[in-house]
Amino acid sequence: MKRSVTIVLQAVVVLLGIGVLIALLWEPHVEGRNVHATLFEMYFNDPFLAYVYLGSLLFFVGLYKAFKMLGYAGTQRVFSQAAVNALRTINYCALMTACAIVVADVYLMFAARSSGEDAAGAVALGIVAGFGSIVVAAAATLFARVLQSAVAIQSENELTV
Repeated sequence: MKRSVTIVLQAVVVLLGIGVLIALLWEPHVEGRNVHATLFEMYFNDPFLAYVYLGSLLFFVGLYKAFKMLGYAGTQRVFSQAAVNALRTINYCALMTACAIVVADVYLMFAARSSGEDAAGAVALGIVAGFGSIVVAAAATLFARVLQSAVAIQSENELTV
């Protein structure tokens, strides 16, 4: 893969990470119950917000590994064990992110039911995000298996020469 293509893809990954970080920091300020809250009340009196921030760490670890994977592709080291390990880490991060989203959706459903509110919009967003995480995990698993086979064939060929 050409180096310029990987640089563009790495820039897209960085911009995605910056966009998600901005959304994570901006959203609590416009949320209905936090509109007139102070920063202390907003960030320290909301355990769900702390859970969202902790759960998003897995997303950022997966983005970092995707950035590293693109770096391997740019330096012609895509057929290496390090690339396979990066894909496996992306897989685990995506699966754990999906699990965190499911737990958050269950919490939102119970919290909405106990307060008499409707959490359909938040749950629908969670379902879409969870499905996206599962798709990323499936793709990472598939690519890791194919890449592992290629690494095994490459190492086998190096031993016979």
